This record gives sequence, structure tokens and C-alpha cells, in this order.
Amino acid sequence: MMEGGHREEVRFPTIQDFQKWYSSELVPKSASNDFINVPIKNIQGEYMVVRPSRILALRVEPVFSSSVDRDF
Repeated sequence: MMEGGHREEVRFPTIQDFQKWYSSELVPKSASNDFINVPIKNIQGEYMVVRPSRILALRVEPVFSSSVDRDF
């Protein structure tokens, strides 16, 4: 959830990929107004750019192989 109420869904292939992005991109720049890249779903080469200081909340939800929605 971003400042202003905007929401975006981003999916990472594994929890380790999310942890790597979170610890190397978001946390070190959490107070920054400079843009950082956020990979969008599993589309290779496409990114969303956000200002880390404007991110208010993250929701991490596991998707299991037995989940009904597997179109990612």
C-alpha cells in the first residue's frame, strides 16, 4: 500500500527472491525519495518504480502449489 491509497500486487517466484529484493533494495533506501525498481509479477524485464519513502505497508502472502489460482 502506498501513500495516497494506491495498491499494487507484486508476485515473486520464491520467498527468497522477495527477501533479496526487500533487504537489498527497499530497506537500505526506506527513507529515500529516489525511485527504486519493483519487479512486476513474473514478467521478465518489466518494472514499476516507486519512492521507498511513500510505501506505507507490505502484505506478504504465500501461494502454495495446491492453491486454486495458479496463473502467475
